[in-house]
Amino acid sequence: MVNLFESFIGLVRTISDILTAGIAITAFSLLLYALTFNLRDRVARSFALIMICVVIVFTAEALGGITQNPSDLEVWLRIQWVGVILLPPTYLHFSDALVATTGRPSRWRRKWAVRLTYIFSLGLLTLLPTNILIGPLVMESLPAPHLQRTIFTDLFTVYYSIIMILSWANFARAYIRTVTPASRRRMGYLVVSALAPALGSFPFLLFGSEFASRNLSVFWILAMLVNVFVGIMLVVMAYATAFIGVSWSDRVVKSRLLNFLLRGPLTASLVLAITTLLRRTGIVFGLDLDVFVPIAMVVTIILSQYFISLLAPLGEKWLFYGDDQQDLDMVKSLTEHLLTRNDLLEFLEMILATVIDRLQSKGAYLIALGDGGLELVIASGMTQLSDHELSEDLTRIVAGASELPDVLRWNQDLLFPLYESSDDHENTRTLLGLMGVTGVDLQELDLEQRQSINLLIERASLALRDRQMQLEIFHSMEKLSRRVDYIQRLRARGRYDSEGLFNGDEWQDTTDLLGWVKDALTHFWGGPKLTESPLMELQIVQEATIQNEGNKANALRAILREAIKIVKPEGERRFTGEWILYNILEMKFLEGKKVREIAVKLSMSEADLYRKQRVAIEAVAKAVVEMERDSQVNLGTKNGNQLLNNK
Repeated sequence: MVNLFESFIGLVRTISDILTAGIAITAFSLLLYALTFNLRDRVARSFALIMICVVIVFTAEALGGITQNPSDLEVWLRIQWVGVILLPPTYLHFSDALVATTGRPSRWRRKWAVRLTYIFSLGLLTLLPTNILIGPLVMESLPAPHLQRTIFTDLFTVYYSIIMILSWANFARAYIRTVTPASRRRMGYLVVSALAPALGSFPFLLFGSEFASRNLSVFWILAMLVNVFVGIMLVVMAYATAFIGVSWSDRVVKSRLLNFLLRGPLTASLVLAITTLLRRTGIVFGLDLDVFVPIAMVVTIILSQYFISLLAPLGEKWLFYGDDQQDLDMVKSLTEHLLTRNDLLEFLEMILATVIDRLQSKGAYLIALGDGGLELVIASGMTQLSDHELSEDLTRIVAGASELPDVLRWNQDLLFPLYESSDDHENTRTLLGLMGVTGVDLQELDLEQRQSINLLIERASLALRDRQMQLEIFHSMEKLSRRVDYIQRLRARGRYDSEGLFNGDEWQDTTDLLGWVKDALTHFWGGPKLTESPLMELQIVQEATIQNEGNKANALRAILREAIKIVKPEGERRFTGEWILYNILEMKFLEGKKVREIAVKLSMSEADLYRKQRVAIEAVAKAVVEMERDSQVNLGTKNGNQLLNNK
């Protein structure tokens, strides 16, 4: 009976130890998740600090549980107290960030309360090497070795409790201020789940060692259940926090977090549990099972990843997609069947190779007709097509004829026009491009070759049409993505703060604006970063386009020039401190001078020049935002006056 009881206690203790290590793994994984996907948000950063404390507490506890040396055990138990001491300020910091998210930013009292709590806790860390805050190791005490309690331990417990109560007061304020039902539900999850790290991390054994020594089975069962509770609540806490401050859809957040948890902490915890049980089973029965440990680890990892890959998509569809399933399936099908540029070029290369083979020609090429004129898509074999001929001679041929013949001679080449037939008007054909064949006489082609070339022309026309359609889709999706991103940002701000819907400025809040301005300035005198810049969508650029005879590139240049003029100080140009930003913009982007030349001219190092250049670009971006805001205000006033006049 005694052996059965000891075996039961040993099993429960083993499970508790595995769960302790699993909590450390889970907390570390959630720390990486917060640092990877949402580090810009203050709530996520403070949540990451809590996870650091939890990692320290449970990692030290897990390592201390397998340590046999008393001196090493004492070191791990004191390291565990590092996380315990830092938990109060991190919780207060986290609660303050939550209240700020709901529209009540930190005032001086809350801000200084967080700072003073951090300072006080950091001061307490200096006492850990001594026996002042916590006493020496009690090794022989049941149910487990622990550090001795002192009067300062009691005082710290009071401090710990007060700070946690203040934190929950902030949690309550954040819950009350949350506006939407979904956000309030998640805030409720967060308030409840936040109890777990606070309660589960505190070393209550210092206060209940006598009770635990008299009730070993109760203690270890409670320890096991508490670890289960802490592990589950950590995941719930991470789930609730993952939605705060992000512009992704709920489906993306849930799916990303689920896959992260399954492939990270769940897999690692399974491997740890199986290997630990295997080793301890061998010890109990006197068997040497260490040789099977690597095999068990490999098999567990492979099987877990296999079942996750097999079942996770089904679980996501059932849990997350709902009524959006049809739309998402359509998008997924599009991404899976979409021809990339390389796919299309490979197909066209096959067509040209077949043309050369069937007609025994020297070479072949394919030219597409786009908004910018003719463009050489791909060439194969020996051709003598030059960019000058493509831009001048062929352009005149295509532009000069309303309807091209089925084949025409150009120098030593045969040109076959590629058309797209309209579904509505069969006689209406749209020219897509030209297929050229070098070194072939049309009169020498037999019937089979003519039939082959006609079929290949049809295939090439189909490919060019698909290419054109895909470019249109990509262009539309690029425009749509910017609008959707703006709506998602407003949605993220409005989840927990109703004022967030009124504080959005589409361009001012775009984090990529600075990069767009820098790219446009870099290609100021021509280049794709200017002509394809998202800044083309600005209202002020649309207005300037009319003044620049429909040329959007010149319109954007005019706007950037105007923004640079706003940065320019009053008076005549000088090379003094107040003129540095303007001089950098003028010489670097408008005059196109090299960095070294500018640095010598302005008497500064190149490193300092780059720092000042960033400040100058920020000033230009700010000026662009102000110009856009004024334009939208004027447009709104104009529309309002027009509406009143109509009435």
